[in-house]
Amino acid sequence: MSSTELLDLVVIGAGPAGLSAAIYAQRAMLSGVVLEQESVGGQVVLTSEVDNYPGVPNADGYSLVEAMQKQAIDLGSTIRLENVESVSRLDDGIFEVVTPQDTYHSKAVIVAGGASPRAAGFEGEAKFKGHGVSYCATCDGMFYRGKHVFVIGGGNSAAEEALFLTKFADKVTMVVRKDHLRAQAAVAMQVEQNEKIEIRFNTSVVAVDGDNLPKSISFRDNVTDEVVTESYGEGSFGVFVFVGRVPASELLRGLVQVDDAGYIVTDERMATSTTGLFAAGDIRQKPLRQIVTAASDGAIAATSVAAYLGQPIEG
Repeated sequence: MSSTELLDLVVIGAGPAGLSAAIYAQRAMLSGVVLEQESVGGQVVLTSEVDNYPGVPNADGYSLVEAMQKQAIDLGSTIRLENVESVSRLDDGIFEVVTPQDTYHSKAVIVAGGASPRAAGFEGEAKFKGHGVSYCATCDGMFYRGKHVFVIGGGNSAAEEALFLTKFADKVTMVVRKDHLRAQAAVAMQVEQNEKIEIRFNTSVVAVDGDNLPKSISFRDNVTDEVVTESYGEGSFGVFVFVGRVPASELLRGLVQVDDAGYIVTDERMATSTTGLFAAGDIRQKPLRQIVTAASDGAIAATSVAAYLGQPIEG
């Protein structure tokens, strides 16, 4: 594959959406490449347990993505670890995708860059990031064996990660700014019935303080506005933040329509406001962000590209 070759498709991102798109693109006989800036699988490889992907019960994220990657490669997909620096649509309608290693030209692009963890915004969050403040229970949970951890958030991710952290921590305290959990009913029930988990509703973390490691944490009562600081031994607790994600759409600002949160707006065919440019997975505006919906998006996007290019689609 040379930089002068005109490809049918460039897929940006190799998570479940990008890999699914790659599989369906190969079935439609589309020439192309998949570009991933970090590691194949994206955020999914950090998920310890996946029990809601149809047909693959009790899997872990790494194994599930590994199987997707193998399937894509076996079908003929080319996957390269390259960071995309820019995407543009030239006057003739051809897309130019630039990385430090190469420049790709294609008739269509599928953006499946996903989303990264959102910061909670409390004082000390940046200072203790990576040594007291974490955004990945699978990555860092083992470092808090026998300790107290605070989980910020009340949605599915926060609830699921709180349950996972009970494998290591002596106590898990969920800090929820509203008066209820937003997690799905089955997950919320597991949290509420777990003896290791305490839930503080109507509460926000406003600060974490300490020297090299955290030794105090301050909470605000969102009803009374009262702030209380609790002190612990240095390094005896950790804070895990799960308050949503930031879509990796900045690269496409001005090229596609996005909503107020930065998610790319698409139609049901995954088409964006720019002809020939499609979006799939967590990067796009949608009601549910799960592995299964990301894979579905990728399949739809690739078949939409095939239709856009007038290619036959294999059933």
